[in-house]
Amino acid sequence: MLSRTEKRQNKKKRKWPYWVGGIFLVLILLIGGFAFYMWNEVGATIETMHNPLARDDDPERQKEIQQRFQETDSINVLLLGVDERSGDRGRSDTMILLSVNPDTESMIMLSIPRDTYVDIPGRGKDKINHAYAFGGTDLSVQTVEENFNLPIHSYARVNMEGFKQGIDALGGVTVNNSLAFSSDGHSFPEGQINLNGEQALSYIRMRYEDPRGDMGRNDRQRKVITAAMNEAASFSSITKFGEILDILGGNVQTDLDMKKMQTLFTDYAGARKNVTTMEINGSGQTINGVWYYIVDDSEFNRITSEITDHMEAN
Repeated sequence: MLSRTEKRQNKKKRKWPYWVGGIFLVLILLIGGFAFYMWNEVGATIETMHNPLARDDDPERQKEIQQRFQETDSINVLLLGVDERSGDRGRSDTMILLSVNPDTESMIMLSIPRDTYVDIPGRGKDKINHAYAFGGTDLSVQTVEENFNLPIHSYARVNMEGFKQGIDALGGVTVNNSLAFSSDGHSFPEGQINLNGEQALSYIRMRYEDPRGDMGRNDRQRKVITAAMNEAASFSSITKFGEILDILGGNVQTDLDMKKMQTLFTDYAGARKNVTTMEINGSGQTINGVWYYIVDDSEFNRITSEITDHMEAN
């Protein structure tokens, strides 16, 4: 049985791969197994994407995060899919927490329903997706941290238009659909279906025809993300390189710098092979004429405990 230190040393000896492609969120690119081989072009793209949180000015926080990456510890990453609107910051249409453990080569994917009733710092009780409208990525990250009592070590935010373009750049994705429905002029029969970017966007957005509401919608989001990760891992079209960089630079923001991205490629990529999905159990309730998804404290505690255990496993 290899020790934790020996496992890390072996991982760091793995050869840096040389093929590039793909997107849904920047973390899909990273955990999906992509690598950069044209450093000048990639460096410029990463500089465009790089957008640290306001609290990253705290030297103690930066030291702690740098140490986690250097020691290849578990990390939690918040993925935000945002619908930007003219003259409006928009709201986070998609919120997914990824907990990545390189020692066990496993990942938890937690979908957070956008109507979840939480305490937004400085704003009081409201839907969790309103945190982005009130205070952008910074407040979204803070809201998730405080309500789930879990640290967020990094984030990736993508414009949903970039999601559509990225799926097309991958050549589409294939998912196993459990509910037949139509949306935005597209039909989605039961069984294995192939989706281009526009179809994938409609597929993950539909919720009103789904008997499970947001839970069904979140399940479809996870299916598309998992499919995109697997597609990205096998993608090898060099001719798409420039197109993919343009999509990234124009649609993705993250606090990951070049060094952290390289660490994710070399030491965290195996986690995509063992993905566990989690759902938040709650119930709908109308308060002052507005519908919310109410989650008990015991459910928040369960999620905190399971993700903490996952982070600490080796």
